Amino acid sequence: MLNRLTDSLNFQAQALTLRSERQRLIASNIANADTPGYVARDFNFASALRDATGQSSAAASSLPPTKLQLATTSATGHLQRDGRPAGARVEPDMNYAAASQTNLDRNSVDMDRERASFADNTVRYEATLRFINGSVRTLNTAITGQ
Repeated sequence: MLNRLTDSLNFQAQALTLRSERQRLIASNIANADTPGYVARDFNFASALRDATGQSSAAASSLPPTKLQLATTSATGHLQRDGRPAGARVEPDMNYAAASQTNLDRNSVDMDRERASFADNTVRYEATLRFINGSVRTLNTAITGQ
């Protein structure tokens, strides 16, 4: 029963952590816009979130999952999921951005794209944070009975 209450919060917490990491990467790209030879970096948020929550691509789609994925125990008795400890943080796979314009200094940062990504990620970060705050407030109201 408690799992049902916390699963949504755990998912949103993972999403918030990944949004924060993506914001850090985008800020780094913007800060290095004038650095010769700097290659902009980013990661696929959807696939990183699937990896972080242990969902397969079938589970992430609208179709119901065909197979239940169970955590197993290792020789040391710790729970494992996909070869890593259950609940472990997943480092997203970093991708390098292809230059949309040719630059003499070989810098691949496109400031328009980075600004748009920064604004989009900020809005999504705030939405996730508001969802978590609302969920905690709802749980608190249910517990206290007010």
